[in-house]
Amino acid sequence: MADWSAMLAQTARYYGTTARAYGATPRGADWSSADAQRRRFDQFARLFDVDGEFSINDYGCGYGALADWLEGLGRPYRYHGFDVTGDMIALAREAHWDRPACRFTTEIGELAPADYTVASGIFNVKLTASTDEWAEYVFDTIDRMAALSLRGFAFNLLTADSDPDRRKPNLFYCDPMDAFSRCRARYGRAVAVLQDYGLYDFTVIVRKDGGSA
Repeated sequence: MADWSAMLAQTARYYGTTARAYGATPRGADWSSADAQRRRFDQFARLFDVDGEFSINDYGCGYGALADWLEGLGRPYRYHGFDVTGDMIALAREAHWDRPACRFTTEIGELAPADYTVASGIFNVKLTASTDEWAEYVFDTIDRMAALSLRGFAFNLLTADSDPDRRKPNLFYCDPMDAFSRCRARYGRAVAVLQDYGLYDFTVIVRKDGGSA
C-alpha cells in the first residue's frame, strides 16, 4: 500500500489554515458557499435506504457540517467523522459537544464499519501532487471507504467536463465515466452517477447490498 503521509500532511496544513482563518463555516472548509456545500450533501440522501436508525462514516468531515445536515433529515443516526486536519476536528468537537450520536477523530484506525460512508470535497484539492499520484490516492481512498461500508457509500469529484479555461492546476478533475467504470468493475452493478445539480462536479453512489442505485 502506498504511503500518502507526506501528501496528506500538506493537505492538513492547507485546511488547517482555512479552519483557523474562517472557523466552522463553509469557507473554513474551502467551500465557495453554504448553498454549494448543501447541494452536494443533498445528493447523498439517495444513498440512505434503510428505515429507522443508520450509522454513517464521514470521511474527511471537516468541522462536521454533514452532521448538521443529517439533523435536518429528521432521522435517527450514529455519526463518526474522520479528518486528517486537527484544527478541523477541534472545531467539530466544539460545535457538536452536546450530540452523543456524533464522534470525531483524526485517527483512521478508529473508524469502524458503518451502514454508509460518504466523502464530500476531499478529492478536489491536490495542491502540488501530480495528477497521476493524486488519482492513485483517490481510488485507494475509495477502496478504503468501500471496506468501511456495510450497505453503500458515496463521494463526489470535480468533473473533467468542466470548461478548460475554468480549471485550476491545484485541483483534480475526473472523467465521470472513468469513475463509473471503475466502481462498476470493483463493487458491483449498483452504481449511479449524478451530475444534474448545477455544480462542476458529480456524485457517485454505490450500493453493496445488490439494491438499485
